[in-house]
Amino acid sequence: MKQTPLLEIKDLTIHYVTYEGTVRAVENLNLRLGQGETLGFVGETGAGKTTTALGIMRLIPNPPGRFIQGQILLSGEDLLRKSDKEMREIRGNKIAMIFQDPMTSLNPVQPVGEQIAEMIRLHTNLSKDEAMKKAGEMLETVGIQASRSPDFPHQFSGGMKQRVVIAIALACNPALLIADEPTTALDVTIQAQVLALMKELKDKYQTSLIMITHDLGIVAEICDKVAIMYAGTIVEYADKRPLFLKPLHPYTVGLFNSVPDIDTDETELKVIKGLMPDPTDLPSGCTFHPRCPQAQAACVEKRPAMVEAEPGHFVACLMYQATSGGGRYREWLKNCWTFRI
Repeated sequence: MKQTPLLEIKDLTIHYVTYEGTVRAVENLNLRLGQGETLGFVGETGAGKTTTALGIMRLIPNPPGRFIQGQILLSGEDLLRKSDKEMREIRGNKIAMIFQDPMTSLNPVQPVGEQIAEMIRLHTNLSKDEAMKKAGEMLETVGIQASRSPDFPHQFSGGMKQRVVIAIALACNPALLIADEPTTALDVTIQAQVLALMKELKDKYQTSLIMITHDLGIVAEICDKVAIMYAGTIVEYADKRPLFLKPLHPYTVGLFNSVPDIDTDETELKVIKGLMPDPTDLPSGCTFHPRCPQAQAACVEKRPAMVEAEPGHFVACLMYQATSGGGRYREWLKNCWTFRI
């Protein structure tokens, strides 16, 4: 019997309707995440990654944001059909989110221990004293002494504030944790510490994780699966190793080409030409065709469907579909530099 995925997104479309025009932030997005898996969500700024995460949490501001169509299934239950009261019970309890800047996620005038205890009491029947005791235990879990529970956020460094945010997110042992570029505001050494902590706690609590990031190194380090997002939709989805060793979509290849290689004597990186399209005026057909080195006439007219090009490896590209994985497209891939893990 096939196991039901923890999270399944079907044909999700989210728009921001403004006076200047309709921003098509997420378009017909499909995604699956199994129990205990870690998914790396990769793409340029403006691709729609954070909007997708906020959509899962049902935190899209309305107005101007609107769910146009689709389903967000958590353990088979559609979150888009839940009431506001039901979603308040789900957030923090079944789904938790770690935001990019820890300082904006914490209340500056409330001790960190009380903030953790507040989340615990919201979803359990523990007394205030019991919740405070567990809050101290959660601080210890993320490497902060429980004696610092009465301290305020400004008394912590950036890395320690992010640890507090992780403690809040994991306080009720959620089934799904969404991390929106959690290490961007931290220096490199602290980034490594926070990522190692997240990986350790994910394994300890058997939590599924969506890691939103620009950093392919982070994806290689902690993720099981990778979803490449461009202009509001997923263009490639696969297990980490096959995607890194043999990317199929021209955009994915372009991302890997932009990573410096210490083994080659290159004077310039191979950048992806052009810019992300305006989400209020997306190109016809394949949204990547204006920047694609292999674009053909059909790419301007027809939007590619997501197909399983190889077992477990999905890609949305007309050229790959048209050649059944062979011919000129394969020759082009052979000449492309690809990341090695």
